[in-house]
Amino acid sequence: MAGSRECVGGAGRGVSRREVLRAGGAAALAAAAGGRAEAASAPALDLPPFELEETTIAGLQAAMAAGRHTARSLVEAYLARIDAVDRVLRSVIEINPEALAIAAGLDDERRAGKVRGPLHGIPVLIKDNIATADRMETTAGSLALVGAKAPRDAFLVRRLREAGAVLLGKTNLSEWANFRSTQSSSGWSGRGGQCGNPYALDRNPCGSSSGSGAAISANLAAVAVGTETDGSIVCPSHACGLVGLKPTLGLVSRSGIVPIAHSQDTAGPMARTVADAAVLLAVLAGADADDPATAGRPRPDGYAAALEGATLQGARIGVARARVTGYSPEADAVFSSALAAMRDAGAVLVDPADVPNLGEYDDEEFEVMLYEFKADLEAYLASWAPGASARTLVDLIAFNEAHRNEELPYFGQEIFTMAAAKGPLTDKAYRKALAVCRKLSRDEGLAPLFERHRLDAVVAPTGGPAWPTDLVNGDHFLGASSTPAAVSGYPSITVPAGFSFGLPVGLTFIGKPWAEAVLVRLAAAFESATKVRRPPRFLATADLATG
Repeated sequence: MAGSRECVGGAGRGVSRREVLRAGGAAALAAAAGGRAEAASAPALDLPPFELEETTIAGLQAAMAAGRHTARSLVEAYLARIDAVDRVLRSVIEINPEALAIAAGLDDERRAGKVRGPLHGIPVLIKDNIATADRMETTAGSLALVGAKAPRDAFLVRRLREAGAVLLGKTNLSEWANFRSTQSSSGWSGRGGQCGNPYALDRNPCGSSSGSGAAISANLAAVAVGTETDGSIVCPSHACGLVGLKPTLGLVSRSGIVPIAHSQDTAGPMARTVADAAVLLAVLAGADADDPATAGRPRPDGYAAALEGATLQGARIGVARARVTGYSPEADAVFSSALAAMRDAGAVLVDPADVPNLGEYDDEEFEVMLYEFKADLEAYLASWAPGASARTLVDLIAFNEAHRNEELPYFGQEIFTMAAAKGPLTDKAYRKALAVCRKLSRDEGLAPLFERHRLDAVVAPTGGPAWPTDLVNGDHFLGASSTPAAVSGYPSITVPAGFSFGLPVGLTFIGKPWAEAVLVRLAAAFESATKVRRPPRFLATADLATG
């Protein structure tokens, strides 16, 4: 819910069933046919040990400082990893052809005594809805935007370059950030095909930032940038065993990002550790003259300080249960264990502390998205994709119809059609729906909940274990806890909390506006107390033998 071009896994076509079976091997075929559970433990990929597996930003910096690695050698290592892994994962939609040259320039700076900061020389992946004025495309996964070069970098891309990050490439995503069809398969795009989950390749990576989640979990780069409108950072992070941080609306600029809805859109970090997410957030955050939501807001920092001596001792944590538990026994079991771990670490649990009005503004949220998508997307096309033949949402609908085999092989574009029928943002229906969302999610929702119980955060399961990818019927989505923070604009962070049948399950902390440092502290303390994260094994299907 951002020259020569290389799209790993094949550009411009969907993944076929034959390719799925070939990628998954005999175990995937047996599972699809109801085969024996013993096949579940067979890896679909036989990979050699990877030197940089689970290495943090601090670890990479230490290796460069000691001369064991250079930025260029890091890029080379991650490119080799992508080549070995992504032929079945399909998480990276494009490699930056300038990555090695950028890394070499940053190595020259380091040898001259200049290190820009903790991201200097660090390979970073960004979602393919974030504009870059280089030899890479910015397409939101759609063939309609191939060749429509961005005239300038997105604001957050400028900040990454200034910080010395190496843009390694762009990640696959749910096309148009999963806002095209009600029957979509998360992680599928016309340009990149179907992305898989590295824990079980037949399972879905979830959310529109699916490629970012799968790639970082699979150790294809140090960190990645995702985007979220409602769940698209936290869901793929949870499903792929990562930390994902959705910032307060306005902390990170949205300019240069293919939009869904300006009242909820934000970019944020996806990483294997809380510390790495904090490092990336510190670079992404900043005031942008082209994004009024970032102006005049407090600029909380202290993310690094929040990591030092991070503790749950004395923290007041509200426990949300109503409408965010009960849909998945597996998620509930992990949630119970996580609550026990927090209690053992000294947290004060306020249980229950249910989020008011959940489920009462879902229709209004969708109405707002439809209106804002039409207005925001057409503004993006005019300013950021001047070379695109499509100038309106109606043009994109026509493009998809003209390229049905490539763009509409599995699901349609009924959300596009609904959005195209909406009027301007001055319509009474839009203004009423937006007012309801703000009132029920924020003014009568999270704000009084935090105040009444004097909470530092509210916790809930991020979601259930990843479902099998189903290109016929679409996503099998059971439930989640992303909506309150998404609609209110409050920050949230998900952290690995456990496993079910070898599939990750995350815990979400929702915080008060501009309280990212508090969330970093709490999440880091939980991470330290539980140490749940483990790298994926690229199984063909879920490990049913583990329970």
